[in-house]
Amino acid sequence: MRIETITLGGGCFWCTEAVYEQVDGVVAVESGYCNGHVLQPSYRQVCEGDTGHAEVVQVQFDADRIGLREILEIFFVVHDPTTLNRQGNDVGTQYRSGIYWHAPEQVPVAQAVLDEVNRASGGRVVTELRQRQNYTRAEDYHQHYFANNPGAGYCAFVVAPKVEKFRRTFRERVKA
Repeated sequence: MRIETITLGGGCFWCTEAVYEQVDGVVAVESGYCNGHVLQPSYRQVCEGDTGHAEVVQVQFDADRIGLREILEIFFVVHDPTTLNRQGNDVGTQYRSGIYWHAPEQVPVAQAVLDEVNRASGGRVVTELRQRQNYTRAEDYHQHYFANNPGAGYCAFVVAPKVEKFRRTFRERVKA
């Protein structure tokens, strides 16, 4: 098993986490905050929008079972990379689209996928590609949020459709 880690910001981390927890080959998903200027911010601070952090998920995957390219292809299907600082009704810099790399060898793969998606969208992609910095794990109640709260309104109306879209589009990648 070769474990790699990539950090992804695709709007609210509850949505992104719920998808990647169902991806075959993903071994761990953790919600958190990265690439801001405040050390160890709280959820409240990040939501106020002045820490500079993005809500992200840190995805650990077995690179012998699923590659970074496929991890990123899933990412671009389950969120809208063309809306600046927004996913649906979630608005603010903390909801920006971003790929935060952990190793320099991830950059060419991420850039290639990003370029393909950008061409396909007519040049409208706003996803940033940066090295992951100043990462803080989100509070415990944010971890596995959808799994623990499937009946909550946000989960039912926002998270569940994204999970279903993943399950329809990537049937062969859904964990057994």
